[in-house]
Amino acid sequence: MLATTLFVDIEAGDIAVADLPVASVRPRRWEECRDLACALGGFNPALPATACYSEAHFNQVMQNGEFAQLASYSTLFVDSLTAAARLSFGWAEQQPEATTDRGRKDLRAIYGLHGRSMVSWLNQLQHARGRNVCFVAVLEKNIDDLNIATWQPQIEGGKTGRELPAIVDEIVTMTWIDFGDCKPVRAFVCTNPNPWGYPAKDRSGRLDQLEQPNLGALIEKLTGPGRHNSFPAVSPEQTAQT
Repeated sequence: MLATTLFVDIEAGDIAVADLPVASVRPRRWEECRDLACALGGFNPALPATACYSEAHFNQVMQNGEFAQLASYSTLFVDSLTAAARLSFGWAEQQPEATTDRGRKDLRAIYGLHGRSMVSWLNQLQHARGRNVCFVAVLEKNIDDLNIATWQPQIEGGKTGRELPAIVDEIVTMTWIDFGDCKPVRAFVCTNPNPWGYPAKDRSGRLDQLEQPNLGALIEKLTGPGRHNSFPAVSPEQTAQT
């Protein structure tokens, strides 16, 4: 799998895989992230020529021979959404619409532009047909005014985090699970609801609530032959009784 994997290293934190023979790209600007997504996801025929991810944008990007070589990779590992969002926000701050008529920063316009740009980028990579696209994000614990704690991905702005579950097929939390023996083990939490309140989602219906923390094995289980987990049907009468 390493030979067909492209590591999109936005985080600059590759020490964990430094000894692995995996191809990598290291975008440093948001424009480079968009060009990369355009090359990997193809063009969107519904967009006008002046828009990102249009056919004109795609043709311009593919004139670069390095981007043309990326078509051979079937698995994309993007590290991370947290770092990509910082690049997007920094880009949004520098756009003309981010400044008011008086020359001051317009935070509402900045966050709006940043949110739209991030969601468009995710949608573009989502349509990279024939590829497995894995996004990584920092998990943070948020405590609201009512002292209620929730876990959520650390992404600048609220729009991307809210819309992310509707874009991706799977949401998996890698964490330590204690089964009561005071010997925590690392695991993938893959379904929701779960006892720990971690973000999780399984659109495939193939995953158990806990899976071994092996990304390659998880991809094989999702894409290989196998049966779907049964979904118990409950009638309205049974729901009312319970």
